[in-house]
Amino acid sequence: MAEQAVKLRCQRIGCNATFTEDDNPEGSCTFHTSPIFHDGMKEWSCCKKRSHDFSLFLEIPGCKTGKHTTEKPVLNKPVATKTIPTSSPAVTLSTSATSKESCPRCSQGFFCSDHGSQPKVPNPTPAVLAKSSADVKESSPPPKKIVDINQPQTCKNKGCGKVFKEIENHESACSYHPGPAVFHDRVRGWKCCDIYVKEFDEFMTIPPCKKGWHDADPVP
Repeated sequence: MAEQAVKLRCQRIGCNATFTEDDNPEGSCTFHTSPIFHDGMKEWSCCKKRSHDFSLFLEIPGCKTGKHTTEKPVLNKPVATKTIPTSSPAVTLSTSATSKESCPRCSQGFFCSDHGSQPKVPNPTPAVLAKSSADVKESSPPPKKIVDINQPQTCKNKGCGKVFKEIENHESACSYHPGPAVFHDRVRGWKCCDIYVKEFDEFMTIPPCKKGWHDADPVP
């Protein structure tokens, strides 16, 4: 009996698809080469398309095609500027009404500075109530759609993106960032674990700081 091909996750920026070595034709991957962040502007160096809004920036379709790969891209170092941050930057979170469900970054199980880790509620509530809701989510399994417990699913928690089966899911199966992600001038990082770096490739390798249940169907 032939062994089932192992699914791998493409490491190209803007792709995040799964593939197998036997099913990876030329042109199956659509991606960007590297991003540029400067003074609140986000730009793809490869196609020069840009946006001030991070969610809209991530929706820009990839401009290059090729084969999927498990090798992380080598990003160009940004040009140094005279302004060097001397302290942790203050961050103003976006008030965009875009829901997590329709957000392309959240749907890939990746970081998103617009939605962070705060649950969506119909009316404003005190910060302490929001924190309490987050604690409840971490201590109990997330609500799920009814699926086959052996059906492969992709975790959409930020920083995870792994394929899992519900039968193998448990309270410490997932390593993720509760967020939010921080992008300010030339500094990027995670507020949840208070780690900030200057390079985008360094940001992509910051290890997750929380354990919890895998979640393929996050609550908006």
